[in-house]
Amino acid sequence: MSKSQVTLLSGGNPQIPKGEGDAPVQAYIAAMPEWKQEIGREIDALIEHTLPGVRKAVKWNSPFYGAPDREGWFLSLHCFERYIKVAFFRGSSLNPMPPVESKMPDVRYLHIDPSGFDAAQLTEWVKQAGRLPGVKM
Repeated sequence: MSKSQVTLLSGGNPQIPKGEGDAPVQAYIAAMPEWKQEIGREIDALIEHTLPGVRKAVKWNSPFYGAPDREGWFLSLHCFERYIKVAFFRGSSLNPMPPVESKMPDVRYLHIDPSGFDAAQLTEWVKQAGRLPGVKM
């Protein structure tokens, strides 16, 4: 699927068919608009490096990541016009907690804008999140 064949939904989120594995996630990243694509590649590489064998899927037009030895998911990405939302499904259990609250008490978000992100902090959150029970979706 070429980038020109991908529809961008509200806020610039790529519409990618659901699927398991790395290929749909890479298609999503390749379709991320503007500066988001490079940051998407960096986030994906950071997660793979931090949790070798990480499971991946695209669901609801968002990449999901799961620990290799657990069921469920610990993190997803979603593009908005001004930022990429990184959702930690058990974010209230992370130390320190990601900065943005959710309506769901366990979920916490990190919003990444064009200025980038703190790779050391994101790596630490991915390590912690990968050790927690995954959320089934």
